[in-house]
Amino acid sequence: MPGTNTVLIGAQWGDEGKGKVIDVLTDRADWVVRYQGGNNAGHTVEIGGTRYVLHLVPSGIFRERTKCVIGNGLVVDPAGLLAEIAEVRAAGFGVEGRLFLGDRAHLVLPYHRALDAGRERTLSDGERIGTTQRGIGPAYVDKAQRTGLRAGAMCLPDFADMVRARVEDANARLAHQGQPVLDVAEVVSRAVAAAKELAPLVADTVDLLHGAMARGESILFEGAQGTMLDVDFGSYPFVTSSNATSGGACTGSGVPPNRIDKVIGVLKAYTTRVGEGPFPTELLDATGETLRAVGREFGATTGRPRRCGWFDAVVARYSARVNGIDAWALTKLDVLDGFDTIRVCTAYEADGRRHETVPADAGVLARCRPVYEEHPGWKAVLRGASGLADLPAAARAYVARIESLTGVPVEILSVGPGRENTIQIPAKAARG
Repeated sequence: MPGTNTVLIGAQWGDEGKGKVIDVLTDRADWVVRYQGGNNAGHTVEIGGTRYVLHLVPSGIFRERTKCVIGNGLVVDPAGLLAEIAEVRAAGFGVEGRLFLGDRAHLVLPYHRALDAGRERTLSDGERIGTTQRGIGPAYVDKAQRTGLRAGAMCLPDFADMVRARVEDANARLAHQGQPVLDVAEVVSRAVAAAKELAPLVADTVDLLHGAMARGESILFEGAQGTMLDVDFGSYPFVTSSNATSGGACTGSGVPPNRIDKVIGVLKAYTTRVGEGPFPTELLDATGETLRAVGREFGATTGRPRRCGWFDAVVARYSARVNGIDAWALTKLDVLDGFDTIRVCTAYEADGRRHETVPADAGVLARCRPVYEEHPGWKAVLRGASGLADLPAAARAYVARIESLTGVPVEILSVGPGRENTIQIPAKAARG
């Protein structure tokens, strides 16, 4: 895709398999850009049987010709980034001249994590968001109230003084909450040490990306989390603190909307979510347990078991609208291999009303009950299929039904965790 700028986003509640799809697409991308979130998100890439989990570093780092950008829309934990870079290097991949940290990205420091954990501890069960307690929300709060530190500050001579002032302020807030305070000198010392190592990676990434576009190079924008966790369009307040939808690619990178050529949405062939909040198709039974076990549904960042349910076409249609999705990448179809019957949610019912789209109010969404249609399972092993024609008729029909319910074609189909377990579907291939 020379010269093409593509946004890839999660279309559910995150964990859709974006890491693998990004990895598949990066063999044709010159640049991969992470544009929002922080190390509260994990992207899993499996190469040659080895599993890698990335949190801040874009998945394109595993393609030696690809350059990677951590954009201005992220909040970055310096210690976490350094640990991740060490893991990438240990795997045999270099970052020098390939990984760039945007000077406008905001920093996550230990006091953000302390404030995050402290707030969760003070909330009642019904109020808890279920955050990863990585400090992401408090860092975005600092950004919004214009008190945050940006990555470019790590290159300034008075960085230590900046950190010290903010730790002292955070300690006052922690003490007010009745939480333990931080050792100011230790936090400052570690932040300064991390800054010394990361400063060579800090760059004006807006300028870098516009230079790449001027040269006709292709850019792949890698979203984290998913549409239903977007701070504006997700199941608020049970959401993340950034814009995980396609619009975030522009505000989080400095590339304008008129330079985006295509939006690809990643859907899992069923639905999962981590943390608190409404989830209409959740299965609290043996079927849900089977989906979790077969799909290895445990958080890449926290290890928490994911909540599992049937495919939710209401969420998928909504995602297609708010993201302007041109094509789907449908993942983990193989997880459904063993089911006799597969259900798909086509609408919701709540308070005597039928809902064809996602209600804005989380309370209403929590009361929604799925309207299901049933499809026959294929009872066959899909892993090893190399083309659409290799799939059983029932599997092809299931893919076709997702397309008809959402109005968006499936162009990428994943039937296993590896790069090789990927089917690229021609735009006008017969689905039936």
